[in-house]
Amino acid sequence: MTEPVHDPRAALDRLLTDKGIDYARLSQVIGRNPAYIQQYIKRGSPRRLAEQDRARIAAYLGVSEAMLGGPVQRVASAARLRGPGMVLVPKLAIGASAGAGASVDGEAVEGEVAFDPKWLRGLGADPRALSIIRVEGDSMAPTLDDGDDILVDGGDAAARLRDGIYVLRMDDVLMVKRVARAPGPGRISVISDNPHYRSWDDLPMSAIQLVGRVVWTGRRVR
Repeated sequence: MTEPVHDPRAALDRLLTDKGIDYARLSQVIGRNPAYIQQYIKRGSPRRLAEQDRARIAAYLGVSEAMLGGPVQRVASAARLRGPGMVLVPKLAIGASAGAGASVDGEAVEGEVAFDPKWLRGLGADPRALSIIRVEGDSMAPTLDDGDDILVDGGDAAARLRDGIYVLRMDDVLMVKRVARAPGPGRISVISDNPHYRSWDDLPMSAIQLVGRVVWTGRRVR
């Protein structure tokens, strides 16, 4: 059987509502402009999801492509490749500077990495809000090195702020730094683990935008 589901737009809309994911977030995951998914669902433009977009969305939401209008035969094959119950986390084609700072022009997805959901639960991470990005620079050495991949939980940001390592934006620059609460109310410290780089001892929370908490890192053996 290769017939698509009757209304993939309605199915996608229900999935996003159930999982608490907004249209802009899903658009970001597949490397599209923030209004792309809303236009697809509400306005019917585009008429169909591109094959690559459909595959990424299905992997991100943990559903079959058939739910999104894909052929049933193709979905069964893809599910075997992913493995039962695996969570595919998007790897973004950007770097978070651990040096002087890197400007962000976009956050296109360059691939996905499969994780065991039980392992993710052990991290206390929200699978719906995870992404992987690359560390650029050495200001967080020896904790994080240049080229390390970091797993970022976008659901664990300002609302749950506590001392730890975060990806953040400051002055339109994406950074990965250690964040600690400062003595005054609504004040924080932004710290480089490498003492040769600048830290900020006392900043108002309004000076930064927390993107998410770093919950795991992977690195190459050198």
